[in-house]
Amino acid sequence: MNLQINDRLFVVGGATSGFGKAISLALIAEGAKVIAIARNTEKLKQLQSSAPAQIEYLDADITENDTITRLELIIGDRSLDGILVNAGGPPAKSFLETTIADWDAAYKTLLRWKIIITQRLIPKMIAQQYGRILYIESSSVKQPLENLVLSNSIRLAVVGFVKTLSQEIAKTGVTLNILGPGSHDTAAIERVYQKKAEQTGKTSSEVRAQAIQQIPVGRLGRPEDLASLATWLLSPVSGNITGQTISIDGGSIKGVFG
Repeated sequence: MNLQINDRLFVVGGATSGFGKAISLALIAEGAKVIAIARNTEKLKQLQSSAPAQIEYLDADITENDTITRLELIIGDRSLDGILVNAGGPPAKSFLETTIADWDAAYKTLLRWKIIITQRLIPKMIAQQYGRILYIESSSVKQPLENLVLSNSIRLAVVGFVKTLSQEIAKTGVTLNILGPGSHDTAAIERVYQKKAEQTGKTSSEVRAQAIQQIPVGRLGRPEDLASLATWLLSPVSGNITGQTISIDGGSIKGVFG
């Protein structure tokens, strides 16, 4: 399938690991141009070396206001075709372990910066009557996950604002969607397994094996699995899909609308 993204410009957060890296590589393979954002300069340089003509990078924390200002300068007067809104999550904790400082930090990490980057960049897309914004959240917005109360709670606010905004601007040619990954073989899942290991006295490997047994497809997801769908959603051919939260979880969510 021709995704029609050759030479189109995309911003990718968390571009040097996990989902962000997999999506960056998938976009590049389709001929797109990527502004890769991450905090690890060496990994960004390695990523750029794989396709120097297609990748620019910004070594900064995407959740900070000044990073978004620098990003706007890099984009300049070019058309912006898509944004992958993606960054790490809060620590694994039960509710009784959290402090109000944890909740304040989670608000900043999971919600506040996403609103800011959307407010700052979406006017350009509306003006050009085209754009794709894709947010990486979690399957926990449909089925809460143990020891992730901060993520379970605040990611729901992202779903609320994305759904509302998608309706407000549906006729502009700009779409907004959310991917809700379940357990994938990335560094992020290890903090969940380690937390469970501490609670149960089991090893992280034992917890991992037991968790995989609960996944109907019998394995952890691969970042590349998610990247194929993400690339499609970031392309022009997905134009009739907006305001959706799509789970990629190996069948783990039990609800009919999972």
